[in-house]
Amino acid sequence: MADSQLFEETFTIETVDSQKYDRVSRVIGESTDGQTTFWLDINHELFPLIEKDSVQMVLASTLNLDGTKDEKGWRELSRMDSTLADMYDYVCHGKVYRFEEGSGENIKVYISFGGLLLYIDGPYKKLTPLRIDYVYMLLKK
Repeated sequence: MADSQLFEETFTIETVDSQKYDRVSRVIGESTDGQTTFWLDINHELFPLIEKDSVQMVLASTLNLDGTKDEKGWRELSRMDSTLADMYDYVCHGKVYRFEEGSGENIKVYISFGGLLLYIDGPYKKLTPLRIDYVYMLLKK
């Protein structure tokens, strides 16, 4: 895992709830090792998920492949620039807005992607790198 990749895990989707909003589903997944769970609001028109899907999630501080800080905004990148986003199907930029202590060695991390929320509950050692202000979330099946 490069320095820019703060968290990487493969999850199995357990629940998909699409009843509350037209284009948004709340999905719940558990990591393959059973130590980490997440709740995620996702635009299901752009990235449809169903129960039992396997999803790889990466949370990164930058999209630059060499791990350097973003000097340009993601919208300013030319089509010729290769980024971490090229390897994933669904990419969001968001703000880490809360940490909470969980049970035992677990902590809880809350991230907002323009109103679509991500909540991760897992081991302190895995999630402590997320103690930064902004992250990119990258997903692929």
